[in-house]
Amino acid sequence: MLDLKQPLLGIAASAIIILISLGFISLFDFPTFAGWVSYGLLAIIPMEIVVGITWGSKQPGFAASRPQPVRGILLVLVTVAAGLIVGPVYFATVGGSIGPPTPMLMHAGIVSVVVTFWFAVMWGSWPFSLIKNPITAGLTMLVACYVVTYLLFRLFFNYAFMEGAVPPEFMALDPGGLFNGVSAMVFSVTAISVMFLTLNFDLWPFTSSPAVMQQPMLGVVWTVAALVLGGGVFYLAIDLIGMDPMKFLVTVPIPFIFGTIVVLNMLQGSMFAGRKQPVRGILSALASAAIGTILALFYGSVAEAVTGPVAPGPPTYDFEIWLASALLAVTFPFLIFKAEFFGFWPLRKREE
Repeated sequence: MLDLKQPLLGIAASAIIILISLGFISLFDFPTFAGWVSYGLLAIIPMEIVVGITWGSKQPGFAASRPQPVRGILLVLVTVAAGLIVGPVYFATVGGSIGPPTPMLMHAGIVSVVVTFWFAVMWGSWPFSLIKNPITAGLTMLVACYVVTYLLFRLFFNYAFMEGAVPPEFMALDPGGLFNGVSAMVFSVTAISVMFLTLNFDLWPFTSSPAVMQQPMLGVVWTVAALVLGGGVFYLAIDLIGMDPMKFLVTVPIPFIFGTIVVLNMLQGSMFAGRKQPVRGILSALASAAIGTILALFYGSVAEAVTGPVAPGPPTYDFEIWLASALLAVTFPFLIFKAEFFGFWPLRKREE
């Protein structure tokens, strides 16, 4: 077994996963990839977050106690099993059992990932962390994430703008919420990108106040910061500059989130480990933005070769949907599988 060190380890692992991801995507035509495949992968990501963050890849015990690669395989199967339960439930409720998955269902799937990050990271799994049994705590949080997602979807998402452009049965699924559904989805991803920005700073400046670093105070402060900063970026880009929301999505928040995953999870923060905050955070955030943007441009440049022609812009936004799905529905979970579930096996010996 190899025993590579950072940052070579992260670079090699990322390159392998990117190639695997693109190869996986190439197996499907665009409608299948953008529909059933992306929805299926979105359905497993919340459980992946529970396993990787809430449980620290140490639960369930029957999987985490095994040597690699059995450990990684079993943890992946746990997330898939959860997706096989949640996916059909949301398909029947939010999606009205209409196939392929409707835009409403896809947006709800994206928001479920945002909400799970919100609970698992920003709130440190509180109050579910008060439950003594970690399995019960994690699964209870997962259920709560989907309930909160459903409530947010009903309250904030509106698809009246699709009237006449989609079949009537699609419009029957419109929750009639407060905001344009596309804008609401883009806003949620932008807000959670602020969480990733904060992680680049190791939670600075929150760490300067012991009181703030205690839950639930941290969750409250961090949530407010994400909504205010994310809302500010969204307002600047969409309302003042006039960017198309979908184009903004795949050029700003998604590349930044993707780049942060590479910098913090794959490279394990090794790039600027010797720096102190906030300098390390600034450099890490800039590196995340640069790496994410470069990789997004690379993915965009090979989209046609991988999937075939995907037209950018309205009315269908095929290219933007392809890019968002390729980065965050496929490559993101595959990267986490590699780094957290498999512990970079076989590129690195497992750390006990």
